[in-house]
Amino acid sequence: MLSAELLDKNPRSVPSCSSHQAIRKADLSVKTLSTLIWRSTLLLAAFGSAACSARTAGSAELQLLTPASAAASDESARTFMHTVAHDVTQEGPLAWLKFFNTGPEFFMAVNGQLAFSNAAAAKEGTQNFARTIKRIDLTWGDDLRVDPLTAELAVVAASWREIQVDKAGHRVEEAGYFTGLAEYRDGRWRFRNAHWSAPISPPPAR
Repeated sequence: MLSAELLDKNPRSVPSCSSHQAIRKADLSVKTLSTLIWRSTLLLAAFGSAACSARTAGSAELQLLTPASAAASDESARTFMHTVAHDVTQEGPLAWLKFFNTGPEFFMAVNGQLAFSNAAAAKEGTQNFARTIKRIDLTWGDDLRVDPLTAELAVVAASWREIQVDKAGHRVEEAGYFTGLAEYRDGRWRFRNAHWSAPISPPPAR
């Protein structure tokens, strides 16, 4: 091969032992430098991530409610709850669909069991229920509680009493306690989730 012939005619072209050592040292130096650069890059990335986390935490702190904004959120959420009872009583069960979040985050539980796992299930279930009801009266108790969490979220809770009259004229009266997480979005409050509970009837005496 031509390359082999050139090496034979020019022995100086073959690296000596000392040349190999120099090459190895240079190679080690390059590897060491690469390692240092890689570690420095990781450190910079870590510092950058920490800075982003700090900025995020700072932003969260800035969103904490002031006494004035907490009071405004409290009053607004209370108005929302009164509107819910009024509209459900006046318009029937279908009015509930105005007050449920329409995304997959919505769910509703009743007496410890999941009734609706998402908004689609809530819509279907409410529509089916509305077909059987002639009238419904919903009343919140005087113990309505509002716990503003942020400008967009508030926990609401109250005792409730409801009278239902079905299409056949049968009357059912129920009472219990309601809790829910309300979210202010697009200029109005809606429930992200809700839980209805009613007292458990004592077992029959034996």
